[in-house]
Amino acid sequence: MTDLEQSKYQNCEWRISIYRRSQSEWDKLAKWVVHNKLYSHNVRWMIQIPRLYDVYKQNGSVRNFEDVLRNVFQPLFEVTKDPASHPELHVFLKRVIGFDSVDDESKAERRIYKKFPYPRVWDTEHSPPYSYWLYYMFANMASLNYWRQARGFNTFVLRPHSGEAGDTDHLTSAFLTSQCISHGILLRKVPALQYLYYLRQIGVAMSPLSNNALFLAYERNPLKAFFETGLNVRLSTDDPLQFHFTKEPLLEEYSVAAHIYKLSQSSLAELARNSVLQSGFEMEIKRHWLGQQWYLPGAAGNDINKTNVPNIRLEYRHQTLSEELEMIRTNQDSAMAPSTLVPTAENVAAVAMGKSR
Repeated sequence: MTDLEQSKYQNCEWRISIYRRSQSEWDKLAKWVVHNKLYSHNVRWMIQIPRLYDVYKQNGSVRNFEDVLRNVFQPLFEVTKDPASHPELHVFLKRVIGFDSVDDESKAERRIYKKFPYPRVWDTEHSPPYSYWLYYMFANMASLNYWRQARGFNTFVLRPHSGEAGDTDHLTSAFLTSQCISHGILLRKVPALQYLYYLRQIGVAMSPLSNNALFLAYERNPLKAFFETGLNVRLSTDDPLQFHFTKEPLLEEYSVAAHIYKLSQSSLAELARNSVLQSGFEMEIKRHWLGQQWYLPGAAGNDINKTNVPNIRLEYRHQTLSEELEMIRTNQDSAMAPSTLVPTAENVAAVAMGKSR
């Protein structure tokens, strides 16, 4: 943290795991952070939740999937209702920005039930599928966020690992539930889904050096293709102690990408800008890095003196996206027009006479 504060030009969103074996994990984690004063203006925390239900079920830590959800969310609802019930947790959550869901996506998922049961009924030794995990995380987070917002507390976002390996359906589940995802390299195999991610500008944090070590050679990584298409992508580290060699793993990602993909200075600046936009840092901090009107689309939200991104580039991005959305709306309106849905006598007669309209 001291290095970050001295550098002045880097902020981090560090991930820390909650394993859901008991409800006391939250208090232990919060006390560790608070008592050791692990706070910095440069750091926010993401809570990483491994999908290890099958392991906990086999060792008797949980009875069913409902126990897993209760261990994660019950302390959060309690501290939202009464901050004095978990004082350290209340303080710690002020610096928590969201939740991540992680596991080996390449593992095959078994369809045990024809119709998925409620979590209290899921008591087999097999772990639920990815979509089941994300749905119940999202549902609980939505209720929690609504309550926390009503009480004036900060809220959380869902940013799972998705599309690194395994079934491409994981990306569909993430599209329906998540603000951003990590990796997303399998979008290259599903153009329709890639188009949806583009239209909604869902953030994709990509780590080519990590992918190169595990699943996909660096030169085949779709980062550059996604970026040129207009997806909301950024560079990120992933397990830097394993996959990086220098003291500055994020700069390592940028420097390697710049050389391999021959990225211009403007492209590197745009990737860095996307990183700030996707982050969970407060509006005041984003305003410091990007400009007073950073939240506006296109050139209107760009302060070139801060971002080093040319206005014409961001205006092109905005106009292209706007035209795509307008095209979809126009075609949708045409498809839903009564004249195209209900055949008139004139149209029927014209077709019968060979005068197709």
